[in-house]
Amino acid sequence: MKISTKTRYGLRALVDLAAHSAGEQVALIHIAKRQDLSVNYLEQVFSLLKKAGIVRSVKGAQGGYMLAKEPAKITVGDIIRSIEGEICIVDEEPPSDSVSLVLKNMQQCIWDNVWQKMTESVREVIDHITLEDLMKEYQVLHIDDNIMYYI
Repeated sequence: MKISTKTRYGLRALVDLAAHSAGEQVALIHIAKRQDLSVNYLEQVFSLLKKAGIVRSVKGAQGGYMLAKEPAKITVGDIIRSIEGEICIVDEEPPSDSVSLVLKNMQQCIWDNVWQKMTESVREVIDHITLEDLMKEYQVLHIDDNIMYYI
């Protein structure tokens, strides 16, 4: 399983939005500048996020995007699924009448004991990390970047 650039940028943009919005809308151009991303690309990503109910748009001269829910109620899993679709490490092989019972049993064994368990583990992780968790960690790291040491 490989996470797309669109999802990686979307996650970065949402952490940025959560960290810099203070409950207000933020223009994509500001997120794009801070994250060194294309505004046009972010528009595509935010269209998917809006459709999934993760963000909402505010139109007008002072418009932009804001989170549709509290950051604590948005998981990384929600974000990934809104852009990528359902998370699955390997697609299940469709059964075929021409495949022997031995091969069917082997496929089922590997599906149940490897691919399904890996998928469940990934889902467990991404469904327990919230946007708030990431935002707080980012803010701690950002504060550390701004500390000046004098001798």
